[in-house]
Amino acid sequence: MPIAAVVLAMLVQMFLYTGLFITAHDAMHGVVYSKNPKINNLIGAIALQLYALFSFEKLLKTHWQHHYHPASDRDPDFHDGQGRNFFAWYFTFMKNYWSWWRIIGLIAIYHSLHGLLHIPQQNLNLFWVFPSIASSAQLFYFGTYRPHREPQGGYEEPFRASTTALPTFWSFITCYHFGYHREHHEFPHVPWWQLPAVYRSIQR
Repeated sequence: MPIAAVVLAMLVQMFLYTGLFITAHDAMHGVVYSKNPKINNLIGAIALQLYALFSFEKLLKTHWQHHYHPASDRDPDFHDGQGRNFFAWYFTFMKNYWSWWRIIGLIAIYHSLHGLLHIPQQNLNLFWVFPSIASSAQLFYFGTYRPHREPQGGYEEPFRASTTALPTFWSFITCYHFGYHREHHEFPHVPWWQLPAVYRSIQR
């Protein structure tokens, strides 16, 4: 398989992994299937399990803490007050959400796919492990670090979030319009695909 095709496949996998989390994120806001909260939450729970064995119930709680107390010491996604650069903040962010049982579970799945289904380790690494890790960095950058780092003039209350207003196509490709982050905090029950329209309506 040509290297260019491998890289493209890895990027597509990363994009799809990010889509799983975005689906779960919208389920946390009740907009995946608003007519039936149970089905909505079930879809969110399945998406999070497929993403990295996360608990929907636990992430639902911490995510709304983030919305109620954005970019503060009560925000579980915020930095520790010292490590404000990307890598230190990302490490703190990941440490807050990972656990040994989840790591063990993913390792068990990895070896089961290799040992029972005979999927080559190279394929698992290239099209599962690396894209999933890259997806977490992508989500962190566009959903936490970039919109919630403190600007020079200080935060704008009450949302403490900024927007990266890319053209619609690039906004979608980079992180499912997660760059329209201030709009998301101001209108948390708007699904991800409507955020560019919300941004445009505010600018008029």
